[in-house]
Amino acid sequence: MANEDLGRTLRRLRRLASLTQEELAERSGVSVDVIRQLEQGRKHSARLPTLHALANGLGVELTTLLGDPPAVSSTGENDGPRFVAVRRAIMPPLWGPEPEPPGPGFSLDRLREQIADGWTQYHSAEFDTVMKALPDVISDARTATASANDDRRAGFAALAKALQLAGHVAVRMGKTDLALIGLERAIEAAGQSSDPLLPPMIVNSTAWTYQRQGRLEDALSIALRTADDLANAGRTDTADGLKVWGALTMSAATSAARSGDYERAAAMMETAEKEAARVSKLPDGGDNRMVSVFSPSSVRIERVRLAVQYGHPKDALALAKGMRLSKDTPPSWRTWLLLDVARAHTDIGDAAGAVKTLESLRRVAPTWMQHHTLAVAIVRDLWALPNHPPGLRPLAEFLGVSA
Repeated sequence: MANEDLGRTLRRLRRLASLTQEELAERSGVSVDVIRQLEQGRKHSARLPTLHALANGLGVELTTLLGDPPAVSSTGENDGPRFVAVRRAIMPPLWGPEPEPPGPGFSLDRLREQIADGWTQYHSAEFDTVMKALPDVISDARTATASANDDRRAGFAALAKALQLAGHVAVRMGKTDLALIGLERAIEAAGQSSDPLLPPMIVNSTAWTYQRQGRLEDALSIALRTADDLANAGRTDTADGLKVWGALTMSAATSAARSGDYERAAAMMETAEKEAARVSKLPDGGDNRMVSVFSPSSVRIERVRLAVQYGHPKDALALAKGMRLSKDTPPSWRTWLLLDVARAHTDIGDAAGAVKTLESLRRVAPTWMQHHTLAVAIVRDLWALPNHPPGLRPLAEFLGVSA
């Protein structure tokens, strides 16, 4: 990977983890000299195994070190006017006016549909589209909280989901502290709704944000506690409740894996996959776009991701072999699966298998692939091989690696 920001990101994450360069070297197995050269900008690239080792040493996802697709616009203006409007929607100005009751043309059903559409667009990595709509959606949801009777509680539910979506977008923009502010306000709003599943759904988003900050113990603790509370309250007897429990369990497994306890994580994921088989047999509560992503397909995808991220590429390929994805699997999860399988092939030295998988990824998500620094890193590693497998050159040219 060639990235002038890699050194700055590495230094920021290392300091966030309260590690010296020497301590990171010991935890990652990467020499102090390489770390120092990267942080000082004297070295702008590193092979994928080195980047992977550094991410493990820091306790973060590899994409946290490399960057996510394509939340930041190509101009790099991640604090441009559109995002400022999102920030203002999450944190309205002090002493601003109290929300007025909605007018006669307001439709709560239409607001719910807009929020559900926003989640669909988010899962499709259409972040610009989501950011454009969010300020008005959040404003309308705040207006709905000034309604009377049951509509007021429904308004708070809509505000909670809108703020949760804003929190996810803020994470993708690298603004995790802003995300936590939005998510805390979302949990507060959820507590004033009549939906008992809303607070735990947003807790799961909070756990994910903690992970992005390297706060793995905090993420593991809140995910496990909330999942246990759901089960003890009998909330896993409906499809929606089980989905929320499952998403929390997968989140806890991810935190355990990043903390170095891969076996515990694998056991959690096996339990989650068994429970996911019950989802289709339980009563369905509503719009699947508004609840957590949890199905046999999503669990298997997450198991593949954990296996490849934590040094078990053969396990990842075995888990991915013959997978049949359900129709409700979001597009972003499908693309992640292909990228993880390509990584696994690369890790075991199967360049041809990696190229074949990357060709599939290019067909289904070309724009996503072009923006994804991890895809570029894989192709760069393959391009460095003495013998290029068939099909690599078009991929390298597509990603600008062979130039």
